[in-house]
Amino acid sequence: MVSDLSSHIRSVPDFPKQGINFKDITTLLKDPAAFQTAVSLLKDHYASTRVDKVVGIESRGFILGSVLAYHLGAGFVPVRKPGKLPAPTIRQEYELEYGVDCVEMHADAIRPGERILIHDDLLATGGTAEATCSLVNQMQGSIVGLSFLVELTFLKGRNRLKPHNVFSLIQYDAE
Repeated sequence: MVSDLSSHIRSVPDFPKQGINFKDITTLLKDPAAFQTAVSLLKDHYASTRVDKVVGIESRGFILGSVLAYHLGAGFVPVRKPGKLPAPTIRQEYELEYGVDCVEMHADAIRPGERILIHDDLLATGGTAEATCSLVNQMQGSIVGLSFLVELTFLKGRNRLKPHNVFSLIQYDAE
């Protein structure tokens, strides 16, 4: 077991734009011990929670989200950018610091009452996760939690996700 997962996250300055210090999870994913530790910690956190489906947010949320779904005996549902899903979808727009974006989910992905865990690689301002919660709520799913590999706590994204239970493995308190 790796004791410090944060040491496996690479910081990339000025990506994707000037002033952003990007947290790159690919360095954790390529390390077998770190990857296995992250999966085990996520799985253990939700082991006593009944989860019917894990909803993974494009695109890095697909990686650990699908593995987590497998270990929890749940289905996996992708949430994608517009135009990427082949069947009828529902969509939710959300505001960014620099404009508007949108996420979509297949219209038949969740049945009313299903217990949903939402997963993404990183929680920053919370806009994408909040929009994903709206999609799940539109389909009358019951959100049992939101999980993240990395959380940038200084951006206070967790506040946008109240009253939902938010769990993250790695927290950064400053850029």
